[in-house]
Amino acid sequence: MKHLRKRITGYFLTLVLILAGVLFTGSEKTVQASGGDMAVHFLDVGQGLAILVQSDGQNLLYDGGPRTASSYVVSYLQNEQVSEIDYLISSHYDEDHVSGLIGCLNAFKVDNVIGADYVHDSNLYDSFMDSVAAQGLEVQHPAVGTQYEFGTGEFTILSPKEISKESNANSVAIKLTNGENSFIFTGDADHNSEADMVSSGIDLACDVLSVGHHGSATATSWDFLQATVPEFAVISCGAGNMYGHPDADTMEKLSDMGIQVYRTDKQGTIIALSDGSSISWNMEPCNDYTSGDGSGSAQSSGEAGFSSESGQSSGQETEDSSVNASEPAGQNDSQEEMVWISATGSKYHSIPDCGNMNPDKAYQEPVSQAEAQGYEPCKKCF
Repeated sequence: MKHLRKRITGYFLTLVLILAGVLFTGSEKTVQASGGDMAVHFLDVGQGLAILVQSDGQNLLYDGGPRTASSYVVSYLQNEQVSEIDYLISSHYDEDHVSGLIGCLNAFKVDNVIGADYVHDSNLYDSFMDSVAAQGLEVQHPAVGTQYEFGTGEFTILSPKEISKESNANSVAIKLTNGENSFIFTGDADHNSEADMVSSGIDLACDVLSVGHHGSATATSWDFLQATVPEFAVISCGAGNMYGHPDADTMEKLSDMGIQVYRTDKQGTIIALSDGSSISWNMEPCNDYTSGDGSGSAQSSGEAGFSSESGQSSGQETEDSSVNASEPAGQNDSQEEMVWISATGSKYHSIPDCGNMNPDKAYQEPVSQAEAQGYEPCKKCF
C-alpha cells in the first residue's frame, strides 16, 4: 500500500506539472515535467555539493551541502513537494557534503541511507549517525557494481573499491541511468578512486558528469574523462571560495575536450530534465572555463559556438563543412597534414582517441583549415 500511495501521488504531481509546467524566470528556459521524466537538480549550496533527483514519485538526495546551506536544502526539497526520501546518499563525511543531510534526516522520512564504510573523526559524523539511527535505519555500504531501481531508471555503485585513510578517496560514486541518458556523481573522489572506476569494467560513458571535488586538481583525470566522455559537466562550488575551485588544470581539460560547462558559482541552481532519450536544461551552459582564482580564459556559450539543444557547434563547423573537410585542401598541397576535429570542441587533435574528445563524433580536415576556423592544437596530443 505504501508504494501504491507513493506511485499515485507521483502520478498526480506529474499531471499537475504537465498542466502547469515548471517555470523559470529571467533568461532561463521552461522545463516541463511529464511521465517518465527524471529531473536532476544541482543545488547552489555554495562551496559544497547537493543533488536532488526526482522520478516517478521517488526522490534521491546525493549529498546535502555545508552547514550554512542546510536550511536552504530542506526548504528546496519542501518546495519540490518532497515528503519522503527514498535514497539518501552520503558520498563521504566531510562537512561540505554531509551537514545538509543531517537536516534532511531530521525533516523528512528516509527509506534508505547509503554511505562509505569508514569512521570520520568529527562531531558531524556522530550527528549524522545519530540521525540515521533515529529513523530506525543503518547506513548501507554496497559493493561496487550494486544496482538499485529508482523511478524510471536505476543507479549503479561505482566506488569506493576499498577504504582509504583519505576521506575524499572513500567517496561513494554512482552512475544514474534513465533510458539512454546517464549521469555520474563522484563526490570528492580522487585520481586513485577514478582509476579504480576505470578498471572496474563498468561502462562509465555518460551524458552529464558532476565534476569531482568541486573541480579540484585532485580529480578529473585524463583517463577518467576518456572513459566517461561526457557532453556536459556540472561544477558545484562557491563563488570566490578560498580553495580556488575549480582548478585551472581541470578547466583546461574540459575546454580541450569540448565539454560544455555549467557552474553553480556562476549560474545558481541548475536543473537537467531527462526524458530517457534527450536532456533539456533550465538554462544554457555558461562555458566559463576560468578557474576559481580567475586564471584561464572565459568563453561564453556564444563564443564557444555551443548549443545545449543539439550539442553541435554553431560556427563554421556545419554539416557542409564537415563534408568538404574530407576532400583535399587544394590541388597544390595534397600532402598537407590532416588533423582530427570533435563535434563540439575548440581544439584539433593528431589522433581521434587521445582522450580529450569523443572519437565517434570526430572527423578530419587539413590543419590549415582547422586553424583558419579558429581551432587550436590539443596540448595533450601535440
